[in-house]
Amino acid sequence: MLTINTAAITAKEFESFLPAAQRAHDNLQNGTGRGSDFTGWVKLPESVDKDELARIKAAAAKIRSDSEVLLVIGIGGSYLGARAVIEALRGTMYNLKDKPMVLFAGNNLSASYYKDIMALLEGRDFSINVISKSGTTTEPAVAFRIFRRLLEQRYGKEGAKSRIYATTDKARGALKGVADAMGYETFVIPDDVGGRYSVLTPVGLLPIAAAGIDIDALLLGAADMMKICRAPGEGNPAWRYAIARNAMLGRGKTTEILVTYDPDFVFLAEWYKQLFGESEGKEQKGIYPSAVSFTADLHSMGQFIQEGARSLFETAVLVDTPAADVRVGMEENDADGLNFLAGKSLFDIERQAFRGTYLAHGDGGTPNLVVKITDKNARDLGGLLYFFEYSCGVSGYILGVNPFDQPGVEAYKKNMFALLDKPGFEKEGAQLTARLPEGI
Repeated sequence: MLTINTAAITAKEFESFLPAAQRAHDNLQNGTGRGSDFTGWVKLPESVDKDELARIKAAAAKIRSDSEVLLVIGIGGSYLGARAVIEALRGTMYNLKDKPMVLFAGNNLSASYYKDIMALLEGRDFSINVISKSGTTTEPAVAFRIFRRLLEQRYGKEGAKSRIYATTDKARGALKGVADAMGYETFVIPDDVGGRYSVLTPVGLLPIAAAGIDIDALLLGAADMMKICRAPGEGNPAWRYAIARNAMLGRGKTTEILVTYDPDFVFLAEWYKQLFGESEGKEQKGIYPSAVSFTADLHSMGQFIQEGARSLFETAVLVDTPAADVRVGMEENDADGLNFLAGKSLFDIERQAFRGTYLAHGDGGTPNLVVKITDKNARDLGGLLYFFEYSCGVSGYILGVNPFDQPGVEAYKKNMFALLDKPGFEKEGAQLTARLPEGI
């Protein structure tokens, strides 16, 4: 179950955005807004391909039986959602205590990072899940070249092909061609679902299932939230959040800080940053998505949030039910002065830290929104993921942008190709090199 507190905005502010929220909602439900070709995620939880879901579970079971490591190769939406769910539900220390380890590559170009992964793969059976619509995105394509060769050296081409799972386009693209030619098992990225909305497709579901998470429960939670978000009006939590965000922007609050109080939710915040940043940051518009992990960041970013530029608002994501019961003990001499906490649980202490921070930051001019789920489980997390996706669609339409494209992402790629002497970019490469300051 999910609840949202938007007490930081006024009834007048909320009412002023209701007509825009209704239009945005209608566009999402009817597929009539900008970028509607990529709104397949809206009704996805009730239209999951049962046969493909069964294949995902079978592949995950095979990986769990024959691999000590699953290497997930992808960038952006091709890995953030899966990593967010795995860490949220299995913990940031999952790889230290359970098998298979789930490692991620193809999201950077760091030689030292790749060497570290190679060292971890040494002497361990592993499989690869490569995720790419086209198969030509530089970072994952480079990673797949490197680690496919390592896999083939370990098991031979015939043995390697049964350990490679390609999540890609259903009919075209470089990766689809390679997968068909080599005989890899493939899973489909739906044509009408963009990467940052794809966590509930095979993009996220295969690695999540391989980590031992109940994907049926995850999808059920998303379906629960889909039904809630389908109903228009003030009771729709996604409307409330989308309206609150745009009301904050109207006050000059141009940066939203997603606040988590659980280290296991750090990659949920990374997923949120891509979802909202790539969806809304265009046409010189948008709210800059940032994130902090409290209480740790109260000792680093807390000063700025409390007294820095007043362009911020916060959205705290909380879980109402403690996942564990750890309590503070009594000390005879009370040297640290903390005996007043004796017998209290860490959950209780953390919740009072949240309440104190909520009041302090509000008093300092940083308003707070609060999103709560009841339990830290697959069903509630599935609902939370869908809630953020639907909120993002509504918010983007209220803002007046296409929430489902990302034209600006291509600019750096073109420059990088030119500077790397990719055929066809020779002229641009020389021009760009001439523009670079000395030493850059």
